[in-house]
Amino acid sequence: MALLDKWKDMAYSATEDKKKLQDLWTEYFQKEKEIYIELLKDPDVKVEGTVSELAEKYGVDIMTMTGFLDGINDSLVEKNPIDDMEEDTKVNLGFDKELLYKNMVAAQADWLYGLEEWDAIFDKETQERLYKEQKKSMTYRREGKKIGRNDPCPCGSGKKYKNCCGARH
Repeated sequence: MALLDKWKDMAYSATEDKKKLQDLWTEYFQKEKEIYIELLKDPDVKVEGTVSELAEKYGVDIMTMTGFLDGINDSLVEKNPIDDMEEDTKVNLGFDKELLYKNMVAAQADWLYGLEEWDAIFDKETQERLYKEQKKSMTYRREGKKIGRNDPCPCGSGKKYKNCCGARH
């Protein structure tokens, strides 16, 4: 089983005790934050190595590093082969700064996009612009006219929307 599958089985388990999962995520988010602090101190250096080498470099276990690699992958200039990654797979952490910041905003990870290390990378105006661009790109707009509660239900039942599909909302 590939590392990513093991990570997902562990971190998103439906059968695991809720308290254990909560503790796992609390610990993960703290370690993730520490890794990002290190990476953001020198953002133009492309960190490379095997999964196990990077886990050792940042003082985390293999599963935590796997979760981190999964999380950062969409922000990398050159994506890692995370789906079939093993401990000896060569990976990189060369991220696009703007994309990483925006992805942190999209994930609502204020403990990451709010890190003071960003201040040395982007001035406050740039951070605000990137934040607004990301939030605006996530805004959902409904197409078409809103269904009124007394309108016929669009499912075709012949009932009023409020007595059919609208009753579920």
